[in-house]
Amino acid sequence: MEQHLVCIAIGVVVAIISWFAAVTYRKKVVESKIGGAEAQAREIIDEAVKTAEATKKEALLEVKEESLKTKNELEKETKERRAELQKYEKRVLSKEEAIDKKSEMLEKKEGALVKKEEQLAKIKAEVEKLNEQRTQELERISGLTSEQAKEILLQTVEEEVKHDTAKLVKELEARAKEEAGKKAKEYVVGAIQKCAADHVSEATISVVQLPNDEMKGRIIGREGRNIRTLETMTGVDLIIDDTPEAVILSSFDPIRREVARIALEKLIVDGRIHPARIEEMVEKAQKEVETMMREEGEAATLEVGVHGIHPELVRLLGKMKFRTSFGQNALKHSIEVAHLSGLLAGEIGVDVRQAKRAGLLHDIGKSVDHEMEGSHIQIGVDLCRKYKESALIINAVEAHHGDVEPESLIACIVQAADAISAARPGARRETLETYTNRLQQLEDITNSYKGVDKSFAIQAGREVRIMVIPDQITDAEMVLMARDISKQIEDELEYPGQIKVNVIRESRVIDYAK
Repeated sequence: MEQHLVCIAIGVVVAIISWFAAVTYRKKVVESKIGGAEAQAREIIDEAVKTAEATKKEALLEVKEESLKTKNELEKETKERRAELQKYEKRVLSKEEAIDKKSEMLEKKEGALVKKEEQLAKIKAEVEKLNEQRTQELERISGLTSEQAKEILLQTVEEEVKHDTAKLVKELEARAKEEAGKKAKEYVVGAIQKCAADHVSEATISVVQLPNDEMKGRIIGREGRNIRTLETMTGVDLIIDDTPEAVILSSFDPIRREVARIALEKLIVDGRIHPARIEEMVEKAQKEVETMMREEGEAATLEVGVHGIHPELVRLLGKMKFRTSFGQNALKHSIEVAHLSGLLAGEIGVDVRQAKRAGLLHDIGKSVDHEMEGSHIQIGVDLCRKYKESALIINAVEAHHGDVEPESLIACIVQAADAISAARPGARRETLETYTNRLQQLEDITNSYKGVDKSFAIQAGREVRIMVIPDQITDAEMVLMARDISKQIEDELEYPGQIKVNVIRESRVIDYAK
């Protein structure tokens, strides 16, 4: 029992010693950890202080650098401004010096002018005195009354004024021709160049080529029945002569001639030539020509850029392909006038589409003028009214030959474009009668003026040369005469292009040495 208690006491003592040892160990461990943490905290604080000081130093350095840089820039800008100010000061000084010099020169000139004015006043007084003496001497010598002297003076002044007027007229005409003529030529030449088109001179015959001369007999037929049928159906004369491998179709109606040509070519290709076949081929050819006219009319409207024209007017336009005027194809002439009208309208700033439409339709009456009574102008006006064209287009069609007054700029443009197309070299062929009549009218107009000795229309009527009597017509009156004759020709004659009026005054003195 005692042993057992001793053992328990020993166990308790050992346990207490063990607990105390453990507590002591733990205390040491905790104290060592706290000491390490404090040391680490001190290290972190030291590093933070060092970093802060380094950052502070860097910031101070940057601030110093920035301030130095700003200071340098300000000094540089200040120097530049000082340099500019010095330049301005130098300029101002130089200008002041120049102004001073000019002032001195002006003062000198002013002094010189004062002296010259005094001299001029003295000279003027002397001239007036001499003029009075001259007048008194002239009155004494001439013995004329004041009325007589006034009359002579008026005659002198009248001659001088007439001479000056003629001179002024000539100068103004030359200046106007130089400026207006140049501008007009630019418009006309530009329009003609932009409207370059092929022009074919239509004839009254067509030639159909044959594969061989035996075909001529087949075309004639037994007892001439084939050729008679063809001529009756088409209204065209067939000329079969010694021309090798060719048949000539003759007719003043180009549409009939075209129908006959197409029918005959179809018959030659087909090979079966007899009256029934001829009638069938002529009907086909008529339909082809009708289709061709519509297509040509549509092509013309597309080429010009005009839309909304009535289909019947389009067909009549195509029909104009087979119509000629003075050797000029009517459809091509209308297309050309439409192009020219559009170009001229664009130059002066009016409606280009309306101008083209009026130009294309201006000769529409020519498509049926050989089938109806009346002039092509009246027929064209009636057609335009019938197919609901505007009043502006109708007036342009009616006025393009000057039968009525144009009511718009477009009507005037169509007149000019029609004249340009007709006057273009090679566009038309005039009859001999028209040509000779114009030459005779030119000479009659010039011979009607007082003082004209002889006159000659030369260069195919594009110039009239007038010889005046030198004793009756002065140089100054020549200018006025040329102007009056030009205006009368413009008012009374119709002609393409222009006519040069050339007035010649020649004085001759003849003597003989004996």
